[in-house]
Amino acid sequence: MSAEQKLKELGLSLPEVPSPVATYVSFKRIGDMVYLSGQGPKRADGSYPTGKVGAGVSIEDAYEHAKHTGLGLLAAMKKAVGSLDKVEVVKLLGMVNAAPDFADHPKVINGCSDLFVAVLGDNGRHARSAVGMGSLPNNMTVEIEVIIKVLP
Repeated sequence: MSAEQKLKELGLSLPEVPSPVATYVSFKRIGDMVYLSGQGPKRADGSYPTGKVGAGVSIEDAYEHAKHTGLGLLAAMKKAVGSLDKVEVVKLLGMVNAAPDFADHPKVINGCSDLFVAVLGDNGRHARSAVGMGSLPNNMTVEIEVIIKVLP
């Protein structure tokens, strides 16, 4: 089953790739590697879920924010490569806008990681870091960046 079919089976669709808000590009391809700029859980109206995970934002809500961010990253992968079936996720960096005593960053970023595996199968499995930040742009709850390999 193709990645596009898996998305449909999951009842999900890819959003438009967001335009950069500063001096950078959405992705940069070097040979068979593509470096995707960080994204957050941007809503259709352009706003972001905001707040600190562990202080007003639950792990469950932040997991969904990370999953939503993953859909945006899949859209950027497709734009960069042409097909999600030609993508292998290599490395993911997940940043959580976290309260100082919050320690469950991996549970939040699993929202994105779980989505990648559900849609891409073994090609969605990746090395990963999940870290807490004192703040993120727009006070969004999560930001995730990804490195992928283009398959032949």
